[in-house]
Amino acid sequence: MKNKVLKEVLETSVYILIVLVVSLFVVYFVGQRTIVEGDSMNDTLIDGDNLIVDKITYRFSDPKRFDVVVFPFKGNPQKQYIKRIIGLPGETVKIDEKGTIYINGEVLEEDYGKETILNPGRAATEIVLGDEEYFVLGDNRNNSSDSRAIEVGNIKREEITGRAWVRIFPFDSMGFVKNMH
Repeated sequence: MKNKVLKEVLETSVYILIVLVVSLFVVYFVGQRTIVEGDSMNDTLIDGDNLIVDKITYRFSDPKRFDVVVFPFKGNPQKQYIKRIIGLPGETVKIDEKGTIYINGEVLEEDYGKETILNPGRAATEIVLGDEEYFVLGDNRNNSSDSRAIEVGNIKREEITGRAWVRIFPFDSMGFVKNMH
């Protein structure tokens, strides 16, 4: 009787340990849950949306234009920012007074922006991205702190936690996040 109880306790302990190790592996290497805070990604993502962030894809491939990525805010690493990649490494980004986005002098054809950009910020003059740098914008362009702001700036590849993959809550909005064009 005593051995049977001891065996069950040991089996349960090993089971719990395995579950914890697998859970930590998944959270650290594969995916993590993130909650959208604010309106900068409206209408794509809404304040309070719960997402699963894919942390594995960028271990094998480069982020692509229009991917929705998650990265820590430079002023507070505990705060996660969620924005859309617009400019890729080595490109030149400029936003003119009419709110038109130019990549290497060519108009960017995209339909993610909720409205015309009123403030180009630091992109009013050409921004040349480095080898590992990305230029990101929120979809709610006039209500977003993004690469146009000095405090956010260009995002380095190593800073990107992963890409927004699936919305898991609210349940009526569950589904994949619209990434690439």
